[in-house]
Amino acid sequence: MTAVTVTIEARRTRLAAAGAAAVTLCAGLGIRAVADGDLAKYAGDVLYTVLLCTLVVLIAPVAGTRRVAAAVGLGLSWLIELGQLTGVPAELSQHSVIARLVLGSTFNAPDLFWYAVGAGLFLLIRTVVPRQGGLRHAT
Repeated sequence: MTAVTVTIEARRTRLAAAGAAAVTLCAGLGIRAVADGDLAKYAGDVLYTVLLCTLVVLIAPVAGTRRVAAAVGLGLSWLIELGQLTGVPAELSQHSVIARLVLGSTFNAPDLFWYAVGAGLFLLIRTVVPRQGGLRHAT
């Protein structure tokens, strides 16, 4: 593979990741608008991790596999959730809607499970969604 081919592939991957991130963000905000309770909360957790995984691909499209992106996205989700134990996100969330959406406010142990579901969903999507040249191979 030549450097030009890698650059073109990276651009395509970034474009697809940006589109996927936008769709995921809209889905996450949309589920909160039409549903409430546990369905909205845990669907939001799943989509939050899918979004983080997608942003990893957007930032580093060639530098790893989908498993790396899933692991980094899951790790970030868990780190942010565990950070809620400090009370800092709750304080920031009182002053900013964006901080509340990004950092949350209150630790909830079941969220850790739903983040793992999100990483699994990301892996599933990245494995079965067709791309130029055919289906993706699990790597």
